[in-house]
Amino acid sequence: MAGNSGAASGPSTEQVLGLALTEMEYKVEMFNKLTQTCFDKCIEKRYKEAELNMAENSCIDRCASKYFQVTNLVGQLLGANQPPM
Repeated sequence: MAGNSGAASGPSTEQVLGLALTEMEYKVEMFNKLTQTCFDKCIEKRYKEAELNMAENSCIDRCASKYFQVTNLVGQLLGANQPPM
């Protein structure tokens, strides 16, 4: 039997690694934006205590949850508008 070395059987290792790197960069960027957005919104500018208080904890929890929901929704909407490959 002859080998199938000339036929394209799927994405190359370089393509897979490139996609994984792009996804990781996206996730790091999203995490950094989420952190900065929720910190600016929920944490008082003058620190009074070493630990977050109950209101700050609750605000950060809600902020992060909403951020992920919106990011997921936008991703779905953008994905639905792209033509199939």
